[in-house]
Amino acid sequence: MTRPTSPVRAVLVGAGHRGVLYSRYAQVAPDQLTITAIVEPDPTRRERWGAEFDIPHAARYASLTDLPDAGVLAEAAIDATMDQDHVRTATRLLAAGYDVLLEKPTAQSAPELMTLAQAQRTSGRTLMVCHVLRYAPFYSEVKRRILAGEIGEPLSIEMAEHVSYDHMSMAYVRGRWANSEQSGSSILLAKCCHDLDLMTWLCNAAAPVRVAGSGSRGMFIPERAPQGAGTRCLSDCSIESTCSYSARRLYVELNKWQEYVWEQAEHLSPDPDLDQKLESLRTDNRYGRCVWRADNDVLDRQTVSVEFADGVLGSFVLATNTPASSRTLHVVGTAGEISGALEEGTLRVRRIRTDAAASFDEEMVNTSVTDDMHGGGDHLLVADFVRVVRGEPASVSSTQFADSVNGHLLVFAAERARQQHRWVELAELQTAIDA
Repeated sequence: MTRPTSPVRAVLVGAGHRGVLYSRYAQVAPDQLTITAIVEPDPTRRERWGAEFDIPHAARYASLTDLPDAGVLAEAAIDATMDQDHVRTATRLLAAGYDVLLEKPTAQSAPELMTLAQAQRTSGRTLMVCHVLRYAPFYSEVKRRILAGEIGEPLSIEMAEHVSYDHMSMAYVRGRWANSEQSGSSILLAKCCHDLDLMTWLCNAAAPVRVAGSGSRGMFIPERAPQGAGTRCLSDCSIESTCSYSARRLYVELNKWQEYVWEQAEHLSPDPDLDQKLESLRTDNRYGRCVWRADNDVLDRQTVSVEFADGVLGSFVLATNTPASSRTLHVVGTAGEISGALEEGTLRVRRIRTDAAASFDEEMVNTSVTDDMHGGGDHLLVADFVRVVRGEPASVSSTQFADSVNGHLLVFAAERARQQHRWVELAELQTAIDA
């Protein structure tokens, strides 16, 4: 199939929040990308976003089985289906000849990674992963300086992700990723495969060799429910007006997480009014449930320790229920260090000196920060995908599948290590990929 020039034609598969966000690059850069078809089982979302992207009715599909092979309507696909559907949909798209941009996590187990790897090799098509943080200016600047040798050779990498109380309660207590049996994903896989991918990427060519870790769930459990708490905020709770997790306060008064909370209410009205929102939270909306009496089972704190082949040591901490979300980083090398917080957009670079003037130099580096969830990386990722589809050189942040496997393997190994209380060799899992 001939590589396209401009713009690249793409089909949106899964018109949820992330898929729509990536597809909006076509509105920002219409000379680079156009959305020519949509696959979405929910009729309301299918028609809403089909109209938004000016997709003909004949190219709005309820099922992937109805989508023509690549080259008819599109050359590329943005696969933003739910986690448990990624392998099934991506393998079908690859077999049909599409270059695929796949939302993370790519797979929910090492054998699934093997299936996806085989499908990509067999098809010969491009498969890129939505590890958008690689494209955030904050992290790409760290990578650039490490590659340039500004802090010498890396010795250790410390990373942390702090998930705010409103984000944690929305997504991992009340929401789609609250129950690992239902979603198929642990919180480490769903939320933090970003971070462990970054750790392996920043370590350059060295592969992780062994992992240990621990974690627990102790915040959003029935035993912590305050006296007077009910089962739903707006139906039987006597402390709702003073509760930090009040669904009314978070989702109606503060208007947080609108794209997730009112998904169920889309069927009542394209733009639910106040009464509809309150009734939804009072009755059947999952986001109206008490945070201490939901069906959540994912952890709310976790640590991961990693040893790399070149001796670099990595550590990652997931902490939830913080007042504000943040990601922090500290890389120590043989000649200096880089540290900073993504949300602040500032890096502190210190280099050891060899003269008598001072013991070290310090440089403060400002990186651009946007108001999206990933430090400005979302559309930069899509732009890189477009370049790769055209046959142009990828950026240093490239998230092609073969370069993204180790981050997922770290997650699977860390979960095994936590459950079995031991160090886990990645070779135990790597055989599933290389088979």
